[in-house]
Amino acid sequence: MLNLEESLPREILRTNKSGAYHCTTIVDCNTRKYHGLLVIPVPELDEENHVLLSSLDETVIQHGAEFNLGLHKYQGNNFSPKGHKYIREFDCEKVPVTTYRVGGVLLTKEKVFVHHENRILIRYTLVEAHSATKLRLRPFLAFRSVRQYTHENNEVNKEYQVVENGIKTCMYPGYPELFMQVNKKNEFHFEPDWYRGIEYPKEQERGYDFNEDLYVPGFFEVDIKKGESVVFSAGISDVSTNKLKQIFQHEVNDRTPRDSFYHCLKNSAHQFHNKQGDCHYILAGYPWFKCRARDLFVSLPGLTLAIDEPEEFEDVMETAQKTLRCYMNNIPVDCKIYELDDPDVLLWAVWALQQYAKETTREKCRIKYGDLLLEIIDFIRKGKHNNLFLHENGLLYTHGANKPVTWMNSTIDGHPVIPRTGYVVEVNALWYNALRFVADMLREDENPSLADTLDALAQKTAVSFVETFRNEYGYLLDFVDGNMMDWSVRPNMIFTVAFDYSPLDKIQKKQVLDIVTKELLTPKGLRSLSPKSVGYNPNYVGIQRERDSAYHQGTAWPWLMGFYMEAYLKIYKISGISFVERQLIGFEDEMTNHCIGSLPELFDGNPPFKGRGAVSFAMNVAEMLRILKLLSKYNF
Repeated sequence: MLNLEESLPREILRTNKSGAYHCTTIVDCNTRKYHGLLVIPVPELDEENHVLLSSLDETVIQHGAEFNLGLHKYQGNNFSPKGHKYIREFDCEKVPVTTYRVGGVLLTKEKVFVHHENRILIRYTLVEAHSATKLRLRPFLAFRSVRQYTHENNEVNKEYQVVENGIKTCMYPGYPELFMQVNKKNEFHFEPDWYRGIEYPKEQERGYDFNEDLYVPGFFEVDIKKGESVVFSAGISDVSTNKLKQIFQHEVNDRTPRDSFYHCLKNSAHQFHNKQGDCHYILAGYPWFKCRARDLFVSLPGLTLAIDEPEEFEDVMETAQKTLRCYMNNIPVDCKIYELDDPDVLLWAVWALQQYAKETTREKCRIKYGDLLLEIIDFIRKGKHNNLFLHENGLLYTHGANKPVTWMNSTIDGHPVIPRTGYVVEVNALWYNALRFVADMLREDENPSLADTLDALAQKTAVSFVETFRNEYGYLLDFVDGNMMDWSVRPNMIFTVAFDYSPLDKIQKKQVLDIVTKELLTPKGLRSLSPKSVGYNPNYVGIQRERDSAYHQGTAWPWLMGFYMEAYLKIYKISGISFVERQLIGFEDEMTNHCIGSLPELFDGNPPFKGRGAVSFAMNVAEMLRILKLLSKYNF
């Protein structure tokens, strides 16, 4: 905690499951423009999140001496007021708890984000003190989008109104009022000022602007006695302050301890849920991702079924099903699921429902989602998708030269870095898997005629798949467009081995698995490109353009590891368990790094395999949970 090189890269994330979050480093020094104590969506303004309360500096006062526990980075690599030097312990097993020692004072600080409410609560407890003690709380306000910065200006509204044991204020029109209250009588001292030149090193590292000014309206002062707890609340509505202790304790009791790899992932899984009115989404990651269709369907089984929450799966699918039907029937969509028209999205939706059938029963899946599955297959077979064409050979063709069409979607100057176009390997693996799955369900539903039709199409697809993608070296081409073939060794072929229905025979599957193991496997996921392939670029660093060029050119992705381990177990069965368990150790080690208790978006493809990108990524967490569930079945 005292060594900022060790503590600043470690972050904590807490969400309210409705789009708002709190994110910062474990020493409460913000290092990203996305960091803040209270970051919430403001739909009246735009679709971005907005930082209202950036941070809160605490000062312990005894005998007139002041000890400021805050920490900010300023120009010239200066940190002030260096409150981290008073930290004695940090624990986040249940909620983040920081213990400070200042002379004879021992103070703990605990934080919770109230579920489904835009409110953060901070509880201060004076564990030890030998004389009268005051606590001063100084809020740093931003009132800006996570994509922008605030700077000293004359437009800021400095007015505030007194509310029960606190104040409310709003810096700019269009924003909700921010209520800051304490659970006991206190004094608010109005001393408006700007703190200038606060820097965010993570943004500097990523090649963006990295400094801003934050507005401080004043500070609260409250007496605190030995053994007493004081609760501070920041939210967009007032709260009865005599209930703050009770609310805080209720939220603590509702938390699952992060006392194991599984519980860390389970807690992280819950953070991606985003309930807005009647709609239930899965966010692709924090702190900047929205709900993306592909990510939703890939991560949904792991985030719900793998932790025995099928009702959550059904709730999300209710929103997703409505959205898919609107898309297929060309009806305007009012739900905020993005990138629905990517050609593989419908096929990933079928895969997600296939996992539901395996975790519940096929009959239940057929009753709830049978019609949707038929509609998806029919939509594709009849060529209604504007960029997915079923050819005579049974394969699906898509145009991807000018616009990314798969998860490998990075662009530079509007053009795909990897223009995967034509017959794409995982799109057709998904298609074959979908045809066989739906055909089997139809046969159980006593509809043999349509089942036979789909099986015949699947058979044609299987023959063409092997002829088109399999090469003489035993691995699969990444995409094929006429005479143009991509011989790069990429991880997308692993899906063909992992899916329940595959056009490959057992020997062919093992050959694919072997080359993926040999060239793409790392302790942190599968590389997106083999080091032996042209263009290998394993380090996701530098300015935006440099990072975009490396995004899928050798970086390692944990979510792919889920399908790799599933494929490994399919080939080696019980004898593969110990190998898979060893692979999981590399991810368990990450629970105390990066975002504590979660997995970052990607890792560098070369040692030391440093975590990069978004601090918490839904597909990565989901696939680890899905593999843990799969392992438990093998070990049963």
